[in-house]
Amino acid sequence: MSERKLFAHEIEARLDELLLLKLRQRSAERTARQLEALPRIRQERVLHWVGVAAQGANELGWLLASQGAEYAVELGDGFDAWARAGLAAHDGGGLDAARAAWRLAIEELRASAARPSGSVALAEVEGRLKRFLQALHGRPLRLAGASRAWTDGETLWLPERLARAADANGNRRLYTVLAVQLWAQGRFGSFNVDPEPELAQWADREMALAWFALFEAMRLEARLETELPGIVRDIRDLRGPWPAALQPAAESLARPEATTADSLAWLAEQRKVGAGETPIFPHLTGFDPLAARRLRAVRIARDSKTLRRALNIMRAVDPHSRGGAGDREQAPLAAEGDALPPDLQAEELQGLPPDAQAAAQSLQQDLDGMPPEILSPAGPGAWQPEEREESEAPVAEPDGRPDAVYDEWDYRREAWRRDWCHLYESEGPAGEDAWVEGVRSRHAHLIRSIRRRFESLRGEDKAERRQLDGEEIDLDAQVEARADRRSGSEPSPRLFIHRRQIERSLAVMFMVDMSGSTKGWVNDAERESLVLLCEAIEALGDRYAIYGFSGWARTRCDIYRIKSFTDRYDAATRRRIAGIEARDYTRMGVAVRHLSGLLQGQATRHKLLVTLSDGRPDDHGDEYRGRYGIEDTRRALLEAREKGIRGYCVTIDRHGADYLPQLYGPAHYSVIDDAKKLPRKLAEIYRKLTA
Repeated sequence: MSERKLFAHEIEARLDELLLLKLRQRSAERTARQLEALPRIRQERVLHWVGVAAQGANELGWLLASQGAEYAVELGDGFDAWARAGLAAHDGGGLDAARAAWRLAIEELRASAARPSGSVALAEVEGRLKRFLQALHGRPLRLAGASRAWTDGETLWLPERLARAADANGNRRLYTVLAVQLWAQGRFGSFNVDPEPELAQWADREMALAWFALFEAMRLEARLETELPGIVRDIRDLRGPWPAALQPAAESLARPEATTADSLAWLAEQRKVGAGETPIFPHLTGFDPLAARRLRAVRIARDSKTLRRALNIMRAVDPHSRGGAGDREQAPLAAEGDALPPDLQAEELQGLPPDAQAAAQSLQQDLDGMPPEILSPAGPGAWQPEEREESEAPVAEPDGRPDAVYDEWDYRREAWRRDWCHLYESEGPAGEDAWVEGVRSRHAHLIRSIRRRFESLRGEDKAERRQLDGEEIDLDAQVEARADRRSGSEPSPRLFIHRRQIERSLAVMFMVDMSGSTKGWVNDAERESLVLLCEAIEALGDRYAIYGFSGWARTRCDIYRIKSFTDRYDAATRRRIAGIEARDYTRMGVAVRHLSGLLQGQATRHKLLVTLSDGRPDDHGDEYRGRYGIEDTRRALLEAREKGIRGYCVTIDRHGADYLPQLYGPAHYSVIDDAKKLPRKLAEIYRKLTA
């Protein structure tokens, strides 16, 4: 038997509990009366989302309650999606954005009743399109909804819904056509020439851009035909034949050597003959070269700076590298005022860290096909190596922008909060050499003992029993064979043991909690543990990295690089271990996502993410605490597991058993009741995990 509906006074009491209405001298009487008419299951859904919204902002909860009560019947089963849309808009733009998103969703719902059944929403094809575009482009491109199709070079803006074709399949193909044409604008140089001088001569700029987009569509269609002939067939099916007046332009721009300058020339011709509106074709996209060129310039400057800094650091520490101190014949590769050389070979980039290699790939795509004048040096300059000690690593330069932006999982919404966490990666501060030397001296006997145990792992063999030949006799198999002979049975010839050398192919990421709660004994124990562990792992030769994490709210999530996979365990690394100190909070999900991404890039068969922490996920404010933080971290660990990364947690939180099984699983964590035991225990745990 279904539950009875809530009466108005009961709904009003629930709303008062969620929104503290009496304290704010508000009345929910009208809203409660509207909700009273709904079935109980719908009443509970509205109240659930009011509670979710109120946890973010009380005013948002009140707005959702009032509008949700008004539209609940009309929305029906789409109420959850409607609520999520408003909450996502509030994340980026506040109450006004949420109000506008909910209003648009209602208008969309009402308009959909008159739409043909074959219309398709962007959300239905977004996942497939993203994968397809990443395969084309080599790096992810963002997709976003807009009133028209256009691109700024990083985001492809596509209509929220298409109903131009006769059926759903046709509209899905049209989405693909629009996305490919927007991708082709960047790939084939639509933004390599500045069209502003020509556009300025038109009385109507929008009309000029429409004609420019049409001529570029002609040129790009010809360029795509050799790479994506199937897409071009779809384009021609959609547009039909070009009008006779446009045939000369289409034939001219179909030449393989045609460039954006040729499209501008045809645009000038149209201005001279007094062209009117462009013909209407369903496959045409918008065009905004100014926004695209501005964004490309920012991206090129950023990637050039990253690659230049990495190359200069390599030369500073390697006198035999190209342009280094030991090479008098060649000029420096990357002077501060110079463009990067076009003849930089792939083998010259192999020693660079992953972020620099990614920047090099991005630069190659951005600069491909640009005219030489765009690549000319900005001015004279000669690289001078910075004065620093030989073992001292460079300090990252803060530039105000996050190094990465990550989504975060909100279990209450059952949806992602897009681009929610801003992550900043920097080099860990250096501590004192004397502290590390004190630890090594104080624990010399323990270090030798751990190293001996680890060295035994390196030489371990796997015994394969019951083999046809081998280095040893399998006594168990011999006994069984003799028993078989006495009983008259045919004995097995597999009587030997073959020992196979175990090949270690392992990369380990240590994720160290640097939250404020680790101050004191815990922080000392973490640092001592890492020193002992590094001394021991060096005997094994495993690839390993150490990163600390902390932060303050979602807009300041900090990652501190103590030792990257390419760093040696030298004096600089030991100083950074000594410099690990307690800082702010423990927003763990974003740290797991970032570090598992770095770990995934290692070319090893086995990958292990070990978290060293003293408590559960936490952050400034109430939102991330409790179940929210646990669910987000759990989701991040599941994502890592899908990438083939095992997770393990070592904690000194005595209540860890309450939540760690939910995060890591029942056998993938260890609770240590005393911080003083951490150094010895961590080394033993590592040995067992990697044996």
